[in-house]
Amino acid sequence: MIRDTSATDRVLAKPGVNRPWRRWISTGVIVLGVLGGGGYLVRNWLGAQRSIDRSKLRIATVSRGTLTRDVVADGRVVAANSPTLYAIAAGAVDFRVRAGDRVKLGQLLATIASPELQARLAQEQATLAGLEANVGRAGLEIEHGRANQQQAIAQAEIDHQAAAREVEINRQMFGRGVISELELRHSEDVLKKTEIVLAHARVEAGLAGKELTFDLGTKQQGLDRQRSVVKELERQVAALDITSPVEGQVGQLLVAQRTVVAANAPILTVVDLGAFELEIQVPDSFARDLALGMAAEIRSGNTTFAGKIRSVSPEVVAGNVATRIEFGAKRPEGLRQNQRLTARVLIEERTNVIEVERGSFLETNGASFAYFVTDGVAERRPIRTGSVSLEAVELLSGAKVGEQMVVSGADQFGTAERVRIAN
Repeated sequence: MIRDTSATDRVLAKPGVNRPWRRWISTGVIVLGVLGGGGYLVRNWLGAQRSIDRSKLRIATVSRGTLTRDVVADGRVVAANSPTLYAIAAGAVDFRVRAGDRVKLGQLLATIASPELQARLAQEQATLAGLEANVGRAGLEIEHGRANQQQAIAQAEIDHQAAAREVEINRQMFGRGVISELELRHSEDVLKKTEIVLAHARVEAGLAGKELTFDLGTKQQGLDRQRSVVKELERQVAALDITSPVEGQVGQLLVAQRTVVAANAPILTVVDLGAFELEIQVPDSFARDLALGMAAEIRSGNTTFAGKIRSVSPEVVAGNVATRIEFGAKRPEGLRQNQRLTARVLIEERTNVIEVERGSFLETNGASFAYFVTDGVAERRPIRTGSVSLEAVELLSGAKVGEQMVVSGADQFGTAERVRIAN
């Protein structure tokens, strides 16, 4: 048998009839809400002083996050130590290397043939030999003079002793009446005379010794001066062989082979391969925040190397400031002068700040006002900004997280307090 649906049917009670006044109240509340919202929108639109198309503006959302102030710039590798070598004297240059050759410290790079300098050295060396002979002769004269003076003193002492003995004998003989008093007095006078001669001989010996010593000192000073002259000329002659002051690479040959150059003329340059630096151009607005020793990151390919700022130029050229960054303990292999690398300098990192995308509003009215968009209307409001990075601006006051702010194009608003944004 086929069963019907009578077993599944259930009789429902008839619903009660709603009261008509409740339906009218609900409908009225809905109509009043729609009219209120529409009135608010109409009031905002009617209160706007002008209308600007949204496509001409850049609007960003105010958010909270970490603001990082850094500078990222491309730079070129430069040699921190690239000495230029000069000719010590006029002569013909004979190069022993070519441009681009790797050289070691002290390696011979070029020689200069200077017959004039070498001849002068020979002359001064001959003069030095003559002065050395004079000084030696003066030393012998001192010894000879001392011997003569000692002989004179000894002779005077002998004469004095002889005169003293004669006086003593004459006194005894005078006492016995053998000689006259006149002879006794004469012998006493001779004794006094020998005493004077002896004293004078001693004084003369001292003066002669001083004179000879002074003469020797004068000649010794002349000898020392000549030795200095010869030493300097020997240094100059040795400098005719131009050697590398660093271990590196020959940069440029500034003259041709066998060219006769003047004294102090530049000959060649040498690049120190161990002293490369990276030179970047930093915008003037960020350069004032840079400091010596500030950490930096240098990127070569996919590898990052540590570095630090070594110098910041005090001069602004085309709105940029030249900044030198030196490599840390490690550096890229095979660096070459003028090679292009990228550097990043971290200036400041601020966490948990209210920020917005950077835009032209920073240059409008000194960033003291900004326009915030609500329901299609941009309203002018005072703000206060803080730190500025390449991508974002810190908002210290006047803005809340989630608000829509006009970051570019607000210069079209003029001084209007309210501006309608048309889609």
